[in-house]
Amino acid sequence: MIAEKTRAYLALTRLDRPVGIFLLLWPTYWALWVAGEGRPDLFIFLIFTLGVIAMRSAGCAINDFADRHVDGHVTRTKGRPLATGRITSREALAVFAALVGVSFLLVLQLNATTIALSVVAVILAATYPFGKRFHHLPQVHLGLAFGWAIPMAFAAHHGEVAPVAWLLLLANIGWTLAYDTLYAMADRPDDLKIGVKSSAILFGRFDLAAVALAYLWTLAWLVGVGWMAGLAVGYFVGLAIAAVSAVWILRTARSRQLADCVLAFRRNNVFGAIVMLALIAGFL
Repeated sequence: MIAEKTRAYLALTRLDRPVGIFLLLWPTYWALWVAGEGRPDLFIFLIFTLGVIAMRSAGCAINDFADRHVDGHVTRTKGRPLATGRITSREALAVFAALVGVSFLLVLQLNATTIALSVVAVILAATYPFGKRFHHLPQVHLGLAFGWAIPMAFAAHHGEVAPVAWLLLLANIGWTLAYDTLYAMADRPDDLKIGVKSSAILFGRFDLAAVALAYLWTLAWLVGVGWMAGLAVGYFVGLAIAAVSAVWILRTARSRQLADCVLAFRRNNVFGAIVMLALIAGFL
């Protein structure tokens, strides 16, 4: 019984599927690297790593609470713990509150500006899951939620948010739109039946073209980051390799079948890692 409940909580927080943690960690590490000029403060690095894991898990818990009456009708999500009754709504909310509390204790170790920005992070995380009821671009909301650690990383290092941080945030919004549209393509047939909105439904048959434009948006802002931060040529070479990986990811989803779309989504970890390596090269 205890083991079954533990597995249910791991599924609720997606700690059994860490791919999403990395998709949130990569832009956070990009920001920490740029804010620290290639030498991020190790204590801040640790705080942000733990905070990202906690907040991502909190976001998953509140997402499942918001979708508790929807997930059971979607092929990919029908086995989630709230949809199957393994976790109650009250338990999901308690997990969300506990993880937000842990995150707040972590951010209290940082300066006042970072603490103030963390309030916005909680609001974004708590409201994102409900966006799909009202508009077709919840992925943009997710990009803000996943990317808000970027201005926080600069505030933690310098007590203020440098202009380059907003370029990184814009890049992350584009990247999130790209990979979460691929993810939404997997759910599109079910979402159309139950009336849930998504970018995949909005873009329709132009979905992959829209994803390609989102990658171009991302790469354009990342080029701007390199120019503004005065990075070495190795960074721009790395971005060229990231562009090739984006083409590879797009080709993965050509069939638009559920398995291929989910695989394309997961392969975005490669894109994020390449950008991270590009930043390391840019500061050498």
